[in-house]
This record gives sequence, C-alpha cells and structure tokens, in this order.
Amino acid sequence: MLAPTVVVDRVLHLATLVQADLARFEREQGLTTSRVHLLWVLGETGPTTQQALARALGVTPRNVTGLVDGLVASAHVTREPHPDDRRATLVTPTLLGSRTIADMVTSHADLAQRLFGDVPAARLTTFSEVLEETTSRFARLMEKA
Repeated sequence: MLAPTVVVDRVLHLATLVQADLARFEREQGLTTSRVHLLWVLGETGPTTQQALARALGVTPRNVTGLVDGLVASAHVTREPHPDDRRATLVTPTLLGSRTIADMVTSHADLAQRLFGDVPAARLTTFSEVLEETTSRFARLMEKA
C-alpha cells in the first residue's frame, strides 16, 4: 500500500516544479506573479475595469491600482476611457501585453499537451477528479487554520 506521505511528497515536488516554471516565465518576461495573473485575467475577459479585475483577482481595488500602474510603466497595458461610464476606465492590453498574453496561452496549452496529451482519457479523468477533491480538501483545511 502506498503511504499518504509518499503522495504528499509527490504533490510537493510537482508544486516546486510548477513554481520553478512560473519563475522562469516571470524572469523572461520581467513580470511578477501578480502581474502575470492580472494579464491572464485580461486575456480571458478583454479590456475591463479595475473594479472587475479586483474581484477576479480577489484583491482590493488599491492593490489592482498598483499592479496596473506597474503594467502601464512596463507598456503591457493602458488605461482607456470606458465607453459607457465616464467615471470608469478600462484596463486594456497593449500590443506587448497582447503578445505576452498570447505567449502565456500558447505555453499553457503546450505544457498541457506535453504533460497529458498521451494519457488515456479515463486515467486523465480520474486524475482530474482526485486532484479536484484534493484541492478542495486542502482549501477547506486552510480555511480552518
């Protein structure tokens, strides 16, 4: 029988590898984890308000202001007038921001294919279900702590 500690060790090793890959991408792009996350959200939503970004990222609007300021300074996004609400501005990817988002999407899809492309569908489904259960359980444990 496989000891649960062996499985936890494997999960921790995977987490370390994922973090190292993210750190490599961040170094190459000159971005922080938070800025990468904001760009990922923009890639999913398109131009959006800072309020909506704050909700999507689970942070305060003030935190988003700092992130957007940094991404404006690095030429990844601009602030544009909202077409329907003159009190709001839209955070909009620039050409550089759009390229970075496209690189993230491509890298994400490539990694998924390289990791799981040859895994039989039934095994992948089982793995996904166990991973989801584990993630949910861990989140509940963290809430209690």
